[in-house]
Amino acid sequence: MKILGIETSCDETAASVVLNGTKILSNIVASSKKIHAKTGGIIPENAARQQIKSIIPVIFQALKQGVNLKLNRSPSTIYNSPTIDAIAVTIGPGLIGSLLVGVETAKSLSYIWKKPLIPVNHLTGHIYSNWLYDLKSHKQNTLHKTPNFPSLALVVSGGHTDLVMLKGHNKIKWLGGTLDDAAGETFDKTARLLGLGYPGGPAISKSADDYLTHHSTSFNKKLSLFPRPLLNKNNFDFSFSGLKTSVLNELKHKKLNSKKIQMYSAEIQEAITDCLVHKSILAAKMYKPKSFLLAGGVAANRRLRHKLRSAVKNMKGCTFHVAPADLCTDNAAYIASHAFFNYHPAPWDRITANPQLSITD
Repeated sequence: MKILGIETSCDETAASVVLNGTKILSNIVASSKKIHAKTGGIIPENAARQQIKSIIPVIFQALKQGVNLKLNRSPSTIYNSPTIDAIAVTIGPGLIGSLLVGVETAKSLSYIWKKPLIPVNHLTGHIYSNWLYDLKSHKQNTLHKTPNFPSLALVVSGGHTDLVMLKGHNKIKWLGGTLDDAAGETFDKTARLLGLGYPGGPAISKSADDYLTHHSTSFNKKLSLFPRPLLNKNNFDFSFSGLKTSVLNELKHKKLNSKKIQMYSAEIQEAITDCLVHKSILAAKMYKPKSFLLAGGVAANRRLRHKLRSAVKNMKGCTFHVAPADLCTDNAAYIASHAFFNYHPAPWDRITANPQLSITD
């Protein structure tokens, strides 16, 4: 089954064709990050305007690569039904203006092409990046291993941080999450305090890596300047607002140079990843999953990947899974994958965007 996935929950405009939920035939992403970098963050109206411009070209490019759709400049091209079996689209959570661009486009195409339409929760969609591989990458095909259930998943992104158990496809149980700010938002806000710009997560990660490469592994253990909120609480919740405040107070009246920025970046990254890893392993020891899945945009952070991989490696009977970095950030391939494994088409006229969805909705 070939599914066209469409994703427009935030500042990316993405479309992908995926075969049987695992094999990526095409994966096109148009980002407006450069526009938002000028303003130091996402302005929702600007993101939606850019997505209106990009949505049709991105979808057509995905179809051109994924199913060899022949394109021309005639508007009638859109009426030619491509050789896909269904359409999947992100309905939430996200920015309402951005979501509407993808949802209304998908509904129109579903009606015109007479294809089933599957609504997808963006957060659970992220988890399915761990089922994907690129059909053109022989190396990745060889290394790819399908996660086994039950699975424990940490979904960590700019707006959400959640720990969930999956007993099977469409069988999800929420264990805990952030009580205030998400880990990704904390990276972004503290990066701004350091003058590193937007997006903050990759900026802090690079700056921290520069610092860590010049210090021994033993020194890394001394990175304890900032608090680890809720670390001693016997639950699976996170809190990062106090950490942001601590960084703000620490940087007040400080004159920053490149070396200090790198040091603070490493301290911030270590505090955030310590919280994420500690609660994840606490949950893994209690629920004893067969696989641990790391997903979401922050899953691209190399320090987090390394620490979780090392921790899970010491757990008997549990395998660690994380997708390549470009599949962790927002794209439509995991939307199509989720739709294949959770195939629940809905009438196009009953599908609506919902920016307030939780991971279990």
